[in-house]
Amino acid sequence: MTEREDFLRDRQSGPPQHPASPADDGPPTEQWTMPPNDQWPAPPAPPASGQPGFPPPPQPAPHQPPPAQQPPAQHPAPQQPGPQPWLDFGGAPPAAPRKPRPTSGWRRAVHVATFGLINLGPSKAERRADELRAIIQAPLRSYYKVGVLGKGGVGKTSVAASVGSVFAELRPADRVVAIDADTAFGRLGSRVDPTARGSYWELAGDRNLESFADLKARIGSNAAGLYVLAGEPASTRRRVLDPAIYREAALRLDRHFTISIIDCGSTMDAPVTQEALRDLDALIVVSSPWADGAGAAAQTMEWLANHGMSELLRRTVVVLNDSDGHADKKTKAALSQQFTSRGQVVVEVPFDPHLRPGGVIDVSREMAPATRLRFLEITAAIAGHFSVVPPHSVPGEAN
Repeated sequence: MTEREDFLRDRQSGPPQHPASPADDGPPTEQWTMPPNDQWPAPPAPPASGQPGFPPPPQPAPHQPPPAQQPPAQHPAPQQPGPQPWLDFGGAPPAAPRKPRPTSGWRRAVHVATFGLINLGPSKAERRADELRAIIQAPLRSYYKVGVLGKGGVGKTSVAASVGSVFAELRPADRVVAIDADTAFGRLGSRVDPTARGSYWELAGDRNLESFADLKARIGSNAAGLYVLAGEPASTRRRVLDPAIYREAALRLDRHFTISIIDCGSTMDAPVTQEALRDLDALIVVSSPWADGAGAAAQTMEWLANHGMSELLRRTVVVLNDSDGHADKKTKAALSQQFTSRGQVVVEVPFDPHLRPGGVIDVSREMAPATRLRFLEITAAIAGHFSVVPPHSVPGEAN
C-alpha cells in the first residue's frame, strides 16, 4: 500500500494514533488531546537574519528599574541677533522710540515743510543745549550766591543779568534774584527791569517785610522771572552803600530766594565788595578778549588767592566777553589757555548786538542762539559748583 492510501485511511478512521516505536512492540500510545492555552509550547524561533525575506528579530532590552523622576533639563534660549520678536497678547505692538524733533534752524524748517514726514532730529548744538539744561535744572540742597567781578567796560553787568535770567527761566520753581552791589552807580536795574524802584535802605529799614508779597513790591523782575534789587539811580541824591546795610538787605533776600547773582563793584578794595565776597559759593570773572583785560582778570584772581580765597578760585568761571566784535581768534585762544592752565573753566562769549547798546536783556527771544549756548555753558558750570558746596543754614523760613 502506498503512503497516500495510508494517509486517507487514517483520516477516515479517526484521530491519529501514536505509532509504536520501532524498538517497542508494546500497545499503542494514549489518544492525543489539545492542551490548554497556557500550556502551548513557545513558537519556533524565526529564521536567522541571513535568510532572505526576513528582517533581523528585535532583541528585547534587559529589564531595568524605572529611573527616579528628574526635572526637565533647562536649556538656554539661543541668542537671536537684533530686537526680540514682539509677543502678541491681544494689544497693539509697541511703537518704536520716536526721534526727537528739531526745534530750530533748517532742520526744523524741513520737518515743518514735510508735515513731519522727514525728521532729521536735533542738531549737535541742540543736543548740547539739552545736556546743559539738565545740569542747570538739577536739584539743589540749599540757597546759593554767585558773585560777578570785572573791571569797567568788559560787560560785567550784562553777564550778571544774562546768567541770572537763564537760571530763572530754567528753574521756574525757584526764585532767583540779581543784586546790584556796585557802588559806582551800577546799571543792573536797567538791564533787568528799569521800573524797579526799591533800594537797599527800604529792605534793611522796613521791619514789616515778612512775606514774599511784601518783599516783591520793593524789587523788579523781567519776563524770564528774574528779580532784581537795583542800586542807587544816578538821578537821585547820592547815598553811600555801606557793608552793614548791604548785609541786612542780603539776609532778608536769603530768606526768600534760592539763587542770588551779585554784581560786585570793579574795585576789589571796596568795603561792600569785600562783604559780598565773604559768603559766595561760586564766582564769575569777566574779561575782555584782549591782553589788558586778561591782565586785569589775572590780578583779580591773584588778589583772591592772597586774601585766603583759594577755595573760591576753584569754583570760578572765567568769561572772555567779546563786547565789540574785534577780538581775533589767536589772542582769544592764547588767553583761554592761560586761564585753563590754572584750573579755571573758560567760556568765550561772542559779540552779540543785543547785548551791546544797553536796555533789557532777553535771553529767550532777542539773544543770538550762539550767544545763548555760551551762557548756558556758563550757567551749567556754575550749577556744577553748587554740588560741592556744603548746604547753608537758611536764615528763617520763607513764607
